[in-house]
Amino acid sequence: MPSKTGKRQFDVILYGASGFVGRQTVAYFAQHAQGIKWALAGRSREKLEAVRAACGARAASAGIVVAAADDDAALGALAAQAAVVLSTAGPFALYGSALVAACVTHGTQYVDITGETPWVRGLIDRHHAQAAKKGARIIPFCGFDSVPSDLGAWLVAQALKQQHGEACVSVKACFSLKGGVNGGTLASMFNAMNSGQIKLLADPFLLNPEGRRPEDASTHADPVSAHRDADFNAWVGPFFMGPINTRVVRRSAALLSGRGKAKLYAPDFHYQEYLRFGRGAAAAVAAAGMSMGMALGQEAMRFKPGRRLAQALAPAPGSGPSERSMDRGSFRCELVGRGERGSVVRGRIAGKGDPGNRATTIFVCEAALALACDIDALPVGGGVLTPAAALGLVYARRLAAAGITIEPSGS
Repeated sequence: MPSKTGKRQFDVILYGASGFVGRQTVAYFAQHAQGIKWALAGRSREKLEAVRAACGARAASAGIVVAAADDDAALGALAAQAAVVLSTAGPFALYGSALVAACVTHGTQYVDITGETPWVRGLIDRHHAQAAKKGARIIPFCGFDSVPSDLGAWLVAQALKQQHGEACVSVKACFSLKGGVNGGTLASMFNAMNSGQIKLLADPFLLNPEGRRPEDASTHADPVSAHRDADFNAWVGPFFMGPINTRVVRRSAALLSGRGKAKLYAPDFHYQEYLRFGRGAAAAVAAAGMSMGMALGQEAMRFKPGRRLAQALAPAPGSGPSERSMDRGSFRCELVGRGERGSVVRGRIAGKGDPGNRATTIFVCEAALALACDIDALPVGGGVLTPAAALGLVYARRLAAAGITIEPSGS
């Protein structure tokens, strides 16, 4: 796996490497990044060295870079010596802004696992133009937030164009999953709510480029109730990650609508996603109950007492599910896309292992390796991008080779 990233000291630097997901990225690189010059980075040399030692001989040659999230000089030096930075250090609104700014300044490629859409909106406003000018691909959302949704919708739209010659009018996705949650993910969610960004979270087109939103956004609103969906032959309800993933897919559609001569997305492209509950009466009750519970939970989280209670019960940052629990997890994202003349294409992205940890590790590591090893084959251009817009078919092929089910394959 030779790198193609030039003469910088490191091909990839893993920032936040001593955190819960960060430790998993180190283990992944130790197993899959032969021929790559890589390093662990964070604020504590002692912790980084312990993580490296725990990953055995294959990690022994990895470098150590010490840089605190509030040390601009150290982060600038880090970005200057890396071709690609992979960050798992959240909450990103608290610990990620200076690192992204350093990567933009030095033209360094960047990926992370954030699901913090208001933070990314700020990155777009501050950095998109300069990153595009420098050719720096700043790619948030490269974890379970939001790769299955974003890449899956893009692959379905590609298949509609290739197989039927039709622009994509709509895609909807249905998720089934088994897994836990880590403390860092919850900390990011609580920070977004505590910082008064609830109104931003509710905007269906929060991440779209300026001037690229429909006049009537009401038909794109997040679902709030359960229903039986004929396409999936199941009862479905709101998916708790939908308010993140849908914004990412809509940004991809807006960014890609201007590329090439062939129109991939129809002007009023619609995307929505749901959680699958099953087919029978029990599934209908469960879907309705979950929908009501989510609505009540969201209402409670608007107020400080509700957030304080949830935070008190949540796992601490740096902690997460057991190895056994993560190994027993799984996810499945089914997609249905429709073209302008009514053609239908189905897709699927699925994998074994806890989605928020095992799958996220594969997603973000393969995104970084695509930038390090396959950059000449990637779509041209920088900016604050999405996984589908920045990495495209190269990414889909890497994920398939890593054991993720990808349908349609895009080939």
